[in-house]
Amino acid sequence: MRSAAVDYAPSQAERRNFQRVRVKIYGRFMLEDRTEHPCQVVDMSPGNVAFRTDRIGMPGEKVIAYIDHIGRIEGVVTRTLQDGFAMTVIASDRKKDKLAAQLTWLANKHELDLPEDRRHERVAPRNPTSVLQLTDGRQYQCRIIDLSLSGAAIEIDVKPAIGVQVMLGTMRGQIVRHFEDGVAIEFAVIQRPETLDSEFNTPRA
Repeated sequence: MRSAAVDYAPSQAERRNFQRVRVKIYGRFMLEDRTEHPCQVVDMSPGNVAFRTDRIGMPGEKVIAYIDHIGRIEGVVTRTLQDGFAMTVIASDRKKDKLAAQLTWLANKHELDLPEDRRHERVAPRNPTSVLQLTDGRQYQCRIIDLSLSGAAIEIDVKPAIGVQVMLGTMRGQIVRHFEDGVAIEFAVIQRPETLDSEFNTPRA
């Protein structure tokens, strides 16, 4: 039984040090009973996160969450909300610095309203079969669902972590999102239509 005297809330110093960012990103979390549930991040800082979810964790309960664009985080529930709960983020200083950088990028992306593929039309390639290669040399067969000059959505059995550098064919990029049957990749540089056509045999306008 947990002691009611334990204060899991962040200190005033922590609240001052971490700027909360309002974002709308999705993910899943696991409670101590090992059940998994979908969630939406309402706001987040490198030290705290507020989730909107149907299943509410209890104060003091440990949580592991996997969040789009962010990856895996661990924490402890600090308080319940009307439609979710808030938790502290337990992480090293290095991890918190990385979170701060990711949140800054997400905040700017939301401010500019420029998701990685909204700028470029998505097309389905005539030749959807390709290979995804990780930096350690492992290769996996995959199927391209659609792609644009800035990225691709692929159907694949494995799900490398958000932020992992990969090669899709000869295109260098990174994993930016997970979905049920695969992952989304953002290319390191904006591609030319001719390059996509020669690599994946995409339809031409």
